[in-house]
Amino acid sequence: MINIKRPFQITLLTLLGLGMVSWAGFVSWSSTGGQTETWLGGPKQKGVCWVGSPQPLQGGELEKLAETGTNFISQTPFGWQTEKNSPEIKWEVHSDRMWWGERLLGLEETTQAARDLGIESILKPHLWVRGAWPGEIEMNEEASWDAWFANYESFILYYAQFAQENEIPVLCIGTELEKSSHREQNWRKIIEKVREVYDGQLVYAANFTEFEHIRFWDQLDFIGIQAYFPLSEKNKPNLSDLKKGWNKQLPSIEKIQQRFQKPVIFTEIGYCNTSDAAQEPWIWPNERKTAEISEEIQALCYRAFFESVWPKPWLAGVYFWKWYPDPREREPDFTPQNKAAERIMREFFTK
Repeated sequence: MINIKRPFQITLLTLLGLGMVSWAGFVSWSSTGGQTETWLGGPKQKGVCWVGSPQPLQGGELEKLAETGTNFISQTPFGWQTEKNSPEIKWEVHSDRMWWGERLLGLEETTQAARDLGIESILKPHLWVRGAWPGEIEMNEEASWDAWFANYESFILYYAQFAQENEIPVLCIGTELEKSSHREQNWRKIIEKVREVYDGQLVYAANFTEFEHIRFWDQLDFIGIQAYFPLSEKNKPNLSDLKKGWNKQLPSIEKIQQRFQKPVIFTEIGYCNTSDAAQEPWIWPNERKTAEISEEIQALCYRAFFESVWPKPWLAGVYFWKWYPDPREREPDFTPQNKAAERIMREFFTK
């Protein structure tokens, strides 16, 4: 059985009413007055989004990551839809054309290799849609919705059972499925089915344009946000600009957190190493070919997050997009590896 059970069963408001904890009690402080990154449920998840490798790990790939203070990785197996309006979903049981690191064998070996270094995992299955992104998945009729949810249930239960067998402490039940998440009862049924086979903690990874509209947060353990919030309209913003950007976004996050009394995880956040990284952080690198390369702006975006959001007592963790087993020399790219942003991440993860 999984050792890490669902946290936060007594709500914060109950604790406050009993006089057992203050809001500041979410955060512990060291004897030197410096903040340690914890929330009421324990240490914060200091994470990166791990890229599954095409071939088996050779050894040593995770050691450098461990040196940064990272204590969690998200691992992502994929399911595929050929059309955004088609209910058919295929995954590992339907194909052997998957990278090693995205198959159950690779996920299992990566989980154990990371665990040996003190790094745990969140399992975060994604749907890959030809010519679209998951937020565009939408059926045209009710019968197709029924078929899609039946297929999705089989897909996510496949990975929930794997997560249970391998004692993976956190499972993400869906990612950026923005045009389906309004179907509250369908998702509540999915969550109930997952709970039948999996004892760990559950999160849904809502797009930053979606999280305020989710009505089933009460049934999960964390509020998950794909936190690609635009922070500044400027090309080459300074740190003050970026912090002002976060100050505009934080009230909406805190409103939802207070409503549902659940801790928040930034299931993804990331910035390209370009001068325009803060304008539309979600833009893919191949659409930034004309942008000026700037490690400095990428690093400032990381620092703005750590100084504005990381200390928040409701934040239970963060996952930076993304980290390769073998660093790639692609420009531009999201990864902080071997860049100034990695030094910022290390600075705050090792405090």
